Amino acid sequence: MAEPTNTPFPPSTPVPASTPRSLSPAPLIPSLAPDASMTTVPLSIRLSPPSAPKAKLKVLHIGDPIKYNPELYAEFSSTFDVIRPLTPERERSAFIQALKDKKWGDFSAIFRPFWGTGGEMGRWDTELIDLLPDSVKVFASAGAGFDWADTKLLGEKGIIYCNSGLAAAEAVADFAVAMIISTFRHLPWCIGAATFSPPSASSEGQTRERMFQLCHAEATLVSHNPRNHTLGFIGFGNIGQQIAAKLGNPAFGMKILYFDVVRKAPAVETQLGATFCLSLEELLSKTDCIVLCTPASPDGQPIITKERLGRVKAGARFVNIARGSLVDEEALADALQEGRLSAAALDVHADEPRVNERLVDMAGLGLTGGLSTSGGMVQNPGRAMLSCHNAGGTVETHAGFEELSMKNILAVLGGGEAITPVNLHFLRKED
Repeated sequence: MAEPTNTPFPPSTPVPASTPRSLSPAPLIPSLAPDASMTTVPLSIRLSPPSAPKAKLKVLHIGDPIKYNPELYAEFSSTFDVIRPLTPERERSAFIQALKDKKWGDFSAIFRPFWGTGGEMGRWDTELIDLLPDSVKVFASAGAGFDWADTKLLGEKGIIYCNSGLAAAEAVADFAVAMIISTFRHLPWCIGAATFSPPSASSEGQTRERMFQLCHAEATLVSHNPRNHTLGFIGFGNIGQQIAAKLGNPAFGMKILYFDVVRKAPAVETQLGATFCLSLEELLSKTDCIVLCTPASPDGQPIITKERLGRVKAGARFVNIARGSLVDEEALADALQEGRLSAAALDVHADEPRVNERLVDMAGLGLTGGLSTSGGMVQNPGRAMLSCHNAGGTVETHAGFEELSMKNILAVLGGGEAITPVNLHFLRKED
C-alpha cells in the first residue's frame, strides 16, 4: 500500500537506537539583504554530476516514474540500466522473494525519488538488507527522515544511504514560520471563530457572530508579536538554520537559542545570532517557543516527555516539524490543558494518519462546556494548530528529491563522493 505523500514508513515504527543524525551538509544560509531571494543556490548549479561510470551498472528504481527532471533522467537512464519493479513486485513478500531469486541481478544502487510510492516493502531492516547483493553501493531516497531504514546496517554492508533533506529544507522552514507565528497569534482560534458553525440550532449564544466578537475582543489579550521573544531549536541543521535566518534579525527580530549534539561553527552562530545551550533542559527553561527539528532521537525514545515538559518556561509554545514519534502526545496535551504550554503547532503525529483526539479537541474552539461563566472567552480556544505532514510538500521539494537522489547515485557510482550521506561513520572499513 502506498504511503501518504511526503510521509516515510509509518511513524509508529520504533526508531532504532542506532539511527544516526543526518550528516548532510548545511545549505548556504539565505542572504538577508532586502532585495535578495531566500532561496538557496539551486541544486542544478551547486551539484554537478561527475563523468559517467565506465561500465553500465544497474539501478533499482522503487516507486513511481520521475516527473520533474526529464533531462537529468535522460542522462541517468542512459548512464545506467534502470530497473523499475511494478507495484505488486514491491510488496514485502514478493520483494523478498525477488531478492532471494536475484530477479534483478547484481544492481549497484537503489533509487527512490518519491515518498508516495516505493515503500511498499516496508521497513528496511535485517530481513531486507541481508538479501541485497554485495554490488549495492548507494541507496538514495526522497525525504529528510530515515527512521524507516537501518542506516547502521546499510553502512556496515558498505552501502551509503543518502537522504534528500537539503531539497526540502526551504519548504519546511517556510511552513514552520507559519506555525511559529500561529502559536503567538492563535490563528486556529481566529480562523475557527470566523468560520464557526453552531453544533446545533439550539446552541444558545453560540452563533458565528458571537464567536467572531469574542475572538476579536479577547484574542488580543493573549496574542503577542514574535519580536524579542526567544526561539529555541532542538536540532540546528539545514532546516533549523533556515528558520532562524527567516525569524531572527533583522526580519522578525527573534532571539535564537539552540541545542544540538554537535555545536555549530562560530561563523554560523555569528551570522544567525544563535546562542548554544549546553543542555536540553537549559534550552527548555529559557525558550518562549520550542521548535523540534531533529531527524531522530539518539536512544529511540521520545525527546519531548512529561518530565521535560515540566521544565519548560511557563506559557511557552511548542512546534513539531520533525517526527511524531519524538513527542509524548498525551503529555503534550496535558501541558496544554494545564497551561504550562500556551499553544502548539504540529505537522507530524505519532500514529499517522491518525491524530491524537485530545489535540484535535484543542484545535477547535473548545465549546464542549459552552461559554465561560463570565460570558467571555470560550474554553481552551484553538490552542493547537494541526496539519497533515505537509511542511515539505511542495512541487519544488519533490523536484529536488528527484534531482538530488539521481545526483547522489551519479556521484557515488561515478567514483566521487556522495552529496548528502547520513551514514558514512557506519561504513565498513576495508581490509
